[in-house]
Amino acid sequence: MKKLTALTFAAVLFAPAAWGGGAADSITAVDPYVRAVPPGQPATGAFMVLQNSDAKAHVLVKADNAASKVTELHGHVNEGGVMKMRPVKQIDLPAKGEAKLQPGGLHVMLIDLKQPLKAGDTVAITLTFEDGSTKEVSAPVRHPAGMMMSH
Repeated sequence: MKKLTALTFAAVLFAPAAWGGGAADSITAVDPYVRAVPPGQPATGAFMVLQNSDAKAHVLVKADNAASKVTELHGHVNEGGVMKMRPVKQIDLPAKGEAKLQPGGLHVMLIDLKQPLKAGDTVAITLTFEDGSTKEVSAPVRHPAGMMMSH
């Protein structure tokens, strides 16, 4: 009986992450997009605002997509007066707050593109949170000049 109770407890404890619930349910991706790059450019960035409607903070720990061989969470750091992109282990999503993934700041890096991405394409990006829950975001590819005119 104790073994059955422990298994039931474990099932209830881990079920939300396995069913796609959990942190992912309280996160909304606003205005996601991938920056179009010239042919031959091996990498690009994905940007969006991640809004957390939960009273509890959450953490984005991983991103993945099928358009590139490598996907990393990135940020910019100032090294000796020079801004450089660097991978980050996580992106914090404060309770009832947001994290802005934007050019020059935090973003999702798509490295070693499998084929050129052009304006009008769409990239499905899977975001994974600290509890293992996931959210798929559909990010249209936009040309940088078009982005500047639309904002």
